[in-house]
Amino acid sequence: MSVAFVKEPNEDQVEGLPERDLGTDPNFVTERGLAQLDAEIVKGEAALEEAREKGDKIAMAHVNRDMRYWRARRSTAQLTIPEDDTEVVQFGHRVEIRRDDGKVLSYRIVGIDEADPTEGLISYLSPIARQMIGKEEGDTFRAGAHQAEITAVSLD
Repeated sequence: MSVAFVKEPNEDQVEGLPERDLGTDPNFVTERGLAQLDAEIVKGEAALEEAREKGDKIAMAHVNRDMRYWRARRSTAQLTIPEDDTEVVQFGHRVEIRRDDGKVLSYRIVGIDEADPTEGLISYLSPIARQMIGKEEGDTFRAGAHQAEITAVSLD
């Protein structure tokens, strides 16, 4: 049967999926971030096997695309362990800040794939992390619409 005017693929067709963006910035990771990359690969291998068993070509295409991403991220991962010096904010540190409205926030500066702002994990490329890196306890900086002061720096 001709599929010239059909938008959805049939079981013999799989539309080309766009690759996931790997970005051009260094792929710095914490030890936790490296473990998460490994876990994503294991999870993907299991999902790929399940899709193969079901003969689901569309699911296989999605999983294969994701696996290319996670394997590329793993192969470019640069494990970055922060120095014991907690005087200067750096990648991997937990930073507590107090905004000018009195709100106290805590962030850990991590790699791109590990970032989860709801857990206080922010990418080293995020605007607030860029503002904090290189600063010391007592330094102030602009945090969105607020001024903020770094009140503590720790290894977590």
